Amino acid sequence: MAQKKADPKAKQAPAQEGAAAPAEKKPAAKKAAKAPAEKKPAVQAAAPAEKKPAVKKAAKAPAEKKPAAKKAVTPAAPAEPAPAAEPAALVEVAPAQPAAPAPEAAAPQGPVVQTDLPRRSVAFIGSECHPFVKTGGLGDVMYALPRELVRLNCDVRVILPRYACIPQKYQDKMVYRGEFYMDLGETGRNYYVGIMEYICDGVVYDFIDNQEFFSSGNPYTNLVDDIPKYCFFSKAALAALNYMNWIPDIIHCHDWQAGLVPVYLRTLFQDSPVGHAQTVITIHNLRFQGIYNIPTIRYWSGLPDYVFHMGALKQNYVDANMFKGGLAYANRITTVSGTYAAEIQTAEYGEGLEEHLRYHSGKLRGIVNGIDYGMWDPASDGALAVNYSLSNVLERKPLAKRALQEELGLVQDEGKLVIGLISRLTNQKGLDLVNAIVPQVMDGNTQVIVLGTGDKQYEDAFRYFENAYKGMFSACIQYDEARAHRIYAGADALLVPSRFEPCGLTQLNAMHYGTLPIVRETGGLKDTVEPYNQYTGGGNGFTFDRYEAGLLLDAINRAKTLYFTDRWHWDELVQRDMAKDVSWENSARQYKDLYLELTPW
Repeated sequence: MAQKKADPKAKQAPAQEGAAAPAEKKPAAKKAAKAPAEKKPAVQAAAPAEKKPAVKKAAKAPAEKKPAAKKAVTPAAPAEPAPAAEPAALVEVAPAQPAAPAPEAAAPQGPVVQTDLPRRSVAFIGSECHPFVKTGGLGDVMYALPRELVRLNCDVRVILPRYACIPQKYQDKMVYRGEFYMDLGETGRNYYVGIMEYICDGVVYDFIDNQEFFSSGNPYTNLVDDIPKYCFFSKAALAALNYMNWIPDIIHCHDWQAGLVPVYLRTLFQDSPVGHAQTVITIHNLRFQGIYNIPTIRYWSGLPDYVFHMGALKQNYVDANMFKGGLAYANRITTVSGTYAAEIQTAEYGEGLEEHLRYHSGKLRGIVNGIDYGMWDPASDGALAVNYSLSNVLERKPLAKRALQEELGLVQDEGKLVIGLISRLTNQKGLDLVNAIVPQVMDGNTQVIVLGTGDKQYEDAFRYFENAYKGMFSACIQYDEARAHRIYAGADALLVPSRFEPCGLTQLNAMHYGTLPIVRETGGLKDTVEPYNQYTGGGNGFTFDRYEAGLLLDAINRAKTLYFTDRWHWDELVQRDMAKDVSWENSARQYKDLYLELTPW
């Protein structure tokens, strides 16, 4: 593969590390004794000095690993003088393990692969992935998209941090792949990097292990801790690919936590094997960007000075923005809907990066997410009290509604309109509009069910409404995946009045379960929900445009009118939504086409 050009800007040699390092953190548990006191010569995935039998190493894998014996370090001979960038530093390499396959976690039959399609290798790098750790839609995408790409003849690895909060049943099935030590920024230390592997449905999951960074109970804590954590993770992910000698055609990064990966790839790793890969970075939510002061990010990342300018990481003259740097250095930028790709180039939705995104608009495009029919299928969903399909939805969905009413202590009446709201309770989700109109919605024929956790003001408001409208309003202030499935099945309509919504998966889940969406026309909501037209009968939901409580109430009243006065057309919309293809297949084909565009051989 021909080596791609680096950043077009003139390069300078990185500044000498002259700043005094702050007080060191405690070394990683169990590995501290092996951290060298001084930096060794850099090597790039050096060949192991000795190999040990696979059986013995596998026995050590799951829980604690003993310190590795000291190995000689062999400097790699460079093919040509490095330009201005430092080489990727992999210090003190432990023996690589023979390719012992990790245990398959799924059914014996693997996915059906379309072998007639061009094959590409893709590494996904992100901070969360269902079922290991998930806080939002990113976890769903990191799980479902790689599985669909495998069917499209892609070789896919997903690289994740090995958080302590990953359920033990998955930790126990991970197989040890190797370990090495890596320098990090200007810390003057070498950090342990372990690689644990797990295989499911043709996708290889490689977990970056370091107890010093990933021992917390939650993936995200605060920026003070998260900035060092994801500087380490971004560099360790690339170093691990070199170490395993698995060089992908495409590296697909997700959100700010992997924002430094394209920057590292075109600087410190440019002359390493992984430096030949093309990069794609996906914006799932532009509100979170990894912004901190320049000295701190320079200290932890070790990136050369020339990346800290206004065209790359620098922002507001004093801060560095990790996501902004990734957007500048990536070969392609994607967002999770076409409308959101246009919106983020405006001041209203750009979160301070609208000018940067307009500059890079030539490599920006939107691809709508899908949902995994294996997880979301009302005909086989084990969480439902009553299963149904397109052929019998009109007969059996009312039974699911009654079961939901009984579960939540609501008045059991199949004739009432049940509106669900499944969301993080934050101001992004339009909940101030909801609070303003609840008294007008509660007319005695309408029930409302809220599921989610978040800001205290919204949690308290919904608890108040539950007490004020007993038997008609249910506030489930919790995260309960199984109950969410039952709300999708038992509700008649789902409310998604977001202030902004990059894509949104709840409206897709709702449509697949025959629940009509009531949404604001923004981002992916606008791309996936067509407003019902009472004259032609077209459309698949109810929408409003401007962010106003009165317009939301109008959309709900239009839904009520159709439900109570024209049930035949309502039922037609229910069947139309269930028949609509909202799976990952079409979206995955668009990503595959993008990968082929970047690797035209």
